[in-house]
Amino acid sequence: MDPEVSILLHCAQWRGLLEDRVHVELSDRFNRQTDPLLERHINEVWTERLSKEPWLFNGAKFRLHSFDLASPERPRRFRSDCAGRQGERDCVPAINGCTAQTAGDSLLTLRLGLTCYKDYLGTNWSRQVAELRRRGQEEFGDPLALLAQPLGVGGVLCTRDGQVVFIRRSQKVAEAGGMLDIPGGHPEPKAVCERLGEAADEEHIGVVTMQQRPDAVISELFSSICAEIRDEVNVPLSSLGAPVLMGVALNNTSAGRPSAEFYISCSLSSDEVRRLYWKGGAEANESTDVVFLSRTEVLQLNRSSPLWSEMCPSAKGAMLLYQMVKPEGEPSKESTG
Repeated sequence: MDPEVSILLHCAQWRGLLEDRVHVELSDRFNRQTDPLLERHINEVWTERLSKEPWLFNGAKFRLHSFDLASPERPRRFRSDCAGRQGERDCVPAINGCTAQTAGDSLLTLRLGLTCYKDYLGTNWSRQVAELRRRGQEEFGDPLALLAQPLGVGGVLCTRDGQVVFIRRSQKVAEAGGMLDIPGGHPEPKAVCERLGEAADEEHIGVVTMQQRPDAVISELFSSICAEIRDEVNVPLSSLGAPVLMGVALNNTSAGRPSAEFYISCSLSSDEVRRLYWKGGAEANESTDVVFLSRTEVLQLNRSSPLWSEMCPSAKGAMLLYQMVKPEGEPSKESTG
């Protein structure tokens, strides 16, 4: 496997999971650990970056702490944190206030805290990240305890004529400029708060309201990738199928930053998608070209493929999950309960 990426979890047993089979636990207990010395370092990194890139914005993000994944053979769950510690336990109980689903209905439970872009730059992207990992292991028994670990999303978008959509990132973006990528971004805590009728400043968002409506958090996780496709590729939401969660990949070039990778079918042909892309969407400035590969080509991609070296880690992780999960068929709706 490419050292730039690794797979934290996959849903190959079910060929991917639909929204109603995924649950979240949201708590401050799942935030990163910290101390005054680290906070001072984060502030120094942020000040330095702002001096060079004054347009940067410190938005709130969800932090992936750990997960429970059900076994297809029996109603128990495979438990792991993002550092790779694993074990088994009984299914977690439902959270009070969940109206659309309960943990008992789900096959996957994600444990989420809150973090922000500023903390991400000051931890995962810090020159001191190796020391932060050492301290995390020594002080908390978790090498990721001091890292932001914001949860991203990415989408393998497949057209009606069997073409997978890639975009070439602009040289002006913060990471992986000029490389091939898939549409992606982050689910936004602020969007969840607004959906629940609570206005919140980005730097003062808390978990209290969202804890009572974990279904709203899951809705944002799944809908955010469709919004990213709309904004980056200019494909209307009405042309997109329901997102299918394939799993979570880790970007090892940013200390194992996690990204939930989805498969999304599109009712448009590749020619129609190309025309829409060149008309320009809300985030057209983030890429410079659209590239199509057939499903067969994608399934055959590996480290020896010429295009592999042109792909950024997020795209590589999504391709590995696509090859493992093969989600084109209807995802299983069977419960293990």
